[in-house]
Amino acid sequence: MTGVRLTNIVKKFGTMAAVKSLSLDIIDGDFVVLLGPSGCGKTTTLRCIAGLETPDSGDIFIGDTKVNDLQPKERDVAMVFQNYALYPHMTVYNNIAFPLKMRKVAKEEVKARVQKAAEMLNIVELLQRKPGQLSGGQQQRVALARAIVRQPKVFLMDEPLSNLDARLRLYTRSELKRLKHELKVTTIFVTHDQAEAMSMADKIAIMNGGELVQYDEPYAIYSKPASTFVASFIGSPPMNLLKAKVSDSSGATYLDTGAFKYKLTDVMAKPVKSSGSSDVTLGVRPEDFLLSPTKTADSIFEAEIYVVEPLGANTVVDLKIGSEMLKIVTSGNFKGSVGQKLWVGFPDESVHVFDTSSGRAIV
Repeated sequence: MTGVRLTNIVKKFGTMAAVKSLSLDIIDGDFVVLLGPSGCGKTTTLRCIAGLETPDSGDIFIGDTKVNDLQPKERDVAMVFQNYALYPHMTVYNNIAFPLKMRKVAKEEVKARVQKAAEMLNIVELLQRKPGQLSGGQQQRVALARAIVRQPKVFLMDEPLSNLDARLRLYTRSELKRLKHELKVTTIFVTHDQAEAMSMADKIAIMNGGELVQYDEPYAIYSKPASTFVASFIGSPPMNLLKAKVSDSSGATYLDTGAFKYKLTDVMAKPVKSSGSSDVTLGVRPEDFLLSPTKTADSIFEAEIYVVEPLGANTVVDLKIGSEMLKIVTSGNFKGSVGQKLWVGFPDESVHVFDTSSGRAIV
């Protein structure tokens, strides 16, 4: 069993802490994505695992072995970089074979392992070419093949799809997911692209400012974000967040956004009142809104269409209510025009409530 465990990892560059007391437990065979905005510490974390950076404190385990004092070559990990790092003077075959030759693997075994990796990634016909003769997508597959051929305990991937065009990224995401099921090797993948994370990961570790803010399966992070940061980072468009005041009237608890009042269910009201916070943030995902040209039993407030963005299968509708703007995702056949008034509602089960001060989830 070869999982990866980080315990209270701290890494500073001068006075700046790039990683702050990070603890993470990755089980054997999982595909884990480190996700977050630029500068959040995800690549530094990956480089610490690889041995390319030394943490100032904390421990790193690969399997049962503490690797803090081991050189990168002694950790039995394979890293795929953003720029692929191929040797331009070598053929594709020799690029893939290079780590095996460095380990003095027998010639026949090298040949067999290179052939197998090339077949897995559909690059057999490229083996005698040089990197300069390849497209970006082909170079990326060669870099993956060079990592695969080593048969490491852990794959480390630092934004390997970022140099590909949008169409090729979609294709390569699928290929990586297929490889994950075939190889069953623990993989840690760094990206700032939430679509990549959601589509490929067994678990996502969301980082912000050097800290781990949530670690869970993709749907759990999407449906139960731990904070306003996660809620606004995951989802396209992201969750709508409205500041609100907690108030009581006639035995009921309301969230007053200034533009409308929303009555909390008893189940939601209990943790909101227990939190002791009167300043909260109401969150609703764009796809959870209900639109109607006339008032219905589900309607909560009336809003004006600010802009309509047809996207084929879906339509994004920007609604203006008071000084607030809301993004709503509805069907592709939506018919509406700028300035039109619509009634808007949302089901109780779609509501999220966060403490405004700390950003932490209450409901």
